[in-house]
Amino acid sequence: MSRVTVGRWGKNLAVRVPFDIAATTGLRDGERVEVEVHDGDIVIRRPAAHARADALAAAEEIIGESLGHSLGDVTVRELIDDGRRG
Repeated sequence: MSRVTVGRWGKNLAVRVPFDIAATTGLRDGERVEVEVHDGDIVIRRPAAHARADALAAAEEIIGESLGHSLGDVTVRELIDDGRRG
């Protein structure tokens, strides 16, 4: 557990995230996080939508790239069945 000091940042208060915690979690400079109160504690987390957005972007990229490739007259089902016989 790390201990940090709350400081002032303009009209807000700020907490610095120690390097080891940032490195372990993969937190990056400029990344947006959610801050909420839960049972009197302050909880900081990455939004689940962030991971979902990355997955959707990757899926769109894969689909876009696949449109440039052809299997000819062979269907995916035929390839799967051929692989099982193989």
